[in-house]
Amino acid sequence: MVRISDGRMSGTAFGTVILHVSPESAIGGNLGLVENGDMIKLDVDARSIHLEVSDEELAIRRSKWIAPPLASDRGYVNLYVNTVQQADKGADLDFPVGGSGSEVLRDSH
Repeated sequence: MVRISDGRMSGTAFGTVILHVSPESAIGGNLGLVENGDMIKLDVDARSIHLEVSDEELAIRRSKWIAPPLASDRGYVNLYVNTVQQADKGADLDFPVGGSGSEVLRDSH
């Protein structure tokens, strides 16, 4: 069995696990459009994963997709939901963009 997720998992010591798929299903990523019976082609050596559904069918599913309600409209949860980037960008806050070792100028803090 292959487990595919756009989030974190614990207890995944055995089997093939694909984590941090992006864009996340909660913002309309293809993972949220997967339906029972869909085939997913996984090539571990080539580091590729492909949902074997036509672009036309995905467009139909996407047009019917409804975003889940936000867990909170204020506080840290809201800040997290609205500012944390997708996994392929490091799942980091978007406003302190830079890298470790980036020069921090006096005016920056």
